[in-house]
Amino acid sequence: MACLAVTGGTGFVGQRLLRRAVEDGHRVRALTRRPQPAHVGVEWIEGDLSDPGDLCRGADAVIHIAGVINAEDRAGFFRGNVEGTRAVTGAALAAGARRFVHVSSLAAREPALSTYGASQAAAETVVADSGLDWVAVRPPGVYGPGDRETLELFALARRGIALVPLRGRGSWIHVDDLAAALLTLATSSVVGTFEIDDGRPRGYDHAEFARLIGEAVGRTPLVVRVPKLGMMAGAAIQTAAARATGRLPKLSFDRARYFAHPDWVARGPTLPGWSPRIAAREGLATTAAWYREQGWLK
Repeated sequence: MACLAVTGGTGFVGQRLLRRAVEDGHRVRALTRRPQPAHVGVEWIEGDLSDPGDLCRGADAVIHIAGVINAEDRAGFFRGNVEGTRAVTGAALAAGARRFVHVSSLAAREPALSTYGASQAAAETVVADSGLDWVAVRPPGVYGPGDRETLELFALARRGIALVPLRGRGSWIHVDDLAAALLTLATSSVVGTFEIDDGRPRGYDHAEFARLIGEAVGRTPLVVRVPKLGMMAGAAIQTAAARATGRLPKLSFDRARYFAHPDWVARGPTLPGWSPRIAAREGLATTAAWYREQGWLK
């Protein structure tokens, strides 16, 4: 089994990956900015993306999950996603950890659409130019137990409504399938950039996926298709409200442009040694059940 250095281990995807890694017999060193509860098989390493410290010491592979998905400005995105990645690849090289698994985003495929996408594309370049034995993964929408981002979609569907982009299709993947893919890559020698999903050809029409979420919560939601102009108006309202509270808007202008793009379907290539196991209907049902058990979904 391998020793893995992991960033983003306290987040949604990272937590599921740590659990799976320990179950598979790997030793894990995980970066954290603040003290964490003890986790069997995990050694917490204090630091952050600007200074990962000795995170990579003794590691056979680094799985870089951490990143910035929302920021005030371009500098915030590039500081977290580009300079943070540069610091982690540097730490990997200094420690002799040659294998580097980088978690990017489908947004990197269209860097002109959003600052987030541009920062992810630039981070991929940092990894490819690092001299490491690298591989980059571009997940589509990720859902599953513990995720607060898609929780809002489940809550809306429970109230009988689904807001979706006016047109387009997208791919999705269950968090446990993504974690399995990352662990497969950590111990393989494949190099390149991979767009992975749940195996559904051509992904899902947005309304179709919304109805699957409705099915998972026992409702048939009214699907409301929102044009780009409507999304931008929503972003304007949320941005104004966020300024009053000092928080970042959930729907920023950057995110509105991203969501309005019509094609977020994963294009491959096929990832050697891995295949998805969780279909959307099953995964959404178990996710909804988990939300209910935790009291997150009424």
